[in-house]
Amino acid sequence: MLPVAEALERILAAFAPLPAEQVGVADALGRVLAEDIASRRTQPPSAVSAMDGYAVRAADVAQPPATLEIIGHAPAGGAYEGAVGPGQCVRIFTGGPVPDGADAIVIQEDTDADPDAGRVTMKVSVPEGHYIRPAGLDFSAGEVCLEAGRALSARDIGLAAAMNVPWLMVRRRPRIAILATGDEVVMPGDPIGPNQIVSSNSLSLAAFITARGGEAVMLGIAPDNREALAAMASGARGADLLVTTGGASVGDHDLVRSVLGEQGFELDFWRIAMRPGKPLLFGRIGATPVLGLPGNPVSTLVCAMIFMLPALDRMLGVAAGDETRRTARLAEPLRENDRRQDYLRALLERDAEGGLRALPFSRQDSSMLSRMARADCLILRPPHAPAAAAGDIVEILPIPGGLVRV
Repeated sequence: MLPVAEALERILAAFAPLPAEQVGVADALGRVLAEDIASRRTQPPSAVSAMDGYAVRAADVAQPPATLEIIGHAPAGGAYEGAVGPGQCVRIFTGGPVPDGADAIVIQEDTDADPDAGRVTMKVSVPEGHYIRPAGLDFSAGEVCLEAGRALSARDIGLAAAMNVPWLMVRRRPRIAILATGDEVVMPGDPIGPNQIVSSNSLSLAAFITARGGEAVMLGIAPDNREALAAMASGARGADLLVTTGGASVGDHDLVRSVLGEQGFELDFWRIAMRPGKPLLFGRIGATPVLGLPGNPVSTLVCAMIFMLPALDRMLGVAAGDETRRTARLAEPLRENDRRQDYLRALLERDAEGGLRALPFSRQDSSMLSRMARADCLILRPPHAPAAAAGDIVEILPIPGGLVRV
């Protein structure tokens, strides 16, 4: 059986970042930047007031109270074109440009104005620069504020808009075809025979793909029939990856390898030294990579996290790394591990100091989807790991959508 690390390396070697396409900034949420984005303007473009108040010369208010002449107004979106001289000030509002000669802002709460007389008394002294946002405080023209490989959040969309960038070059969404197999599975809501189960794998995989920035192409459920499986698999033409679920083991009805082989499937490897998920295969049909996942729903999701999501990230140009891995203390002891790398489903909780404690479920059966849905993380147990005591540090892999933020 192939070690997990080698299997992942061989899978990732089959993928490269996809071509870029241009989208409007309003449509870029969740898309991955294909190039760095430099600002087209300086923000703020000139020194502006951070508060409503009066633009003054700090020297004029050094000995309060100080009464100054109001010589004009500087609203946001407008400006006072003259200069502030000794004994003068300008009424100013948040975002208003600071007029020449002024070097500080006195907020309106610290003043006593007499608008009819055109004068205002400053009740406090302020230092130079007080409540003034200098030009370029946020960013400057030409400054790279968003880097390639970043999945754009709502905050990033706002930043790009503020940078006056209406169009963005992003990676094309990877198209991942999903084909479930087996006479025993039916889609939710369809009639269920006495020996059938409801299919969950293709829908959970599609959700994973969509949440990660890809496009899921649902090919349906192929029955345990060679002709039907071959016909439905042909729907993956043009996809960036074909993912199958079930039919990758060694049973008489596990037809994926043999049927795809008749269509030119070239096997790279089959069977991984991991639990759950040993019967995993990888290869390609022509230019299309094929990832064959096990049929048990937990095995499917674990293998999708370990292998499919990194491949999707590679296509999106997201930098690879172990940034998703964390550590936690065991809440209870674990036995020594065998030769397969184990991924134990577990809950996370915070201890009194705010650290993470991982509590593995007592039963780890790969058919128990309810436990997987409740889990916050996978506890990674390397091959032949010795017994671990409660309180020992273990490596964890957070599950997307887990309840505890890590």
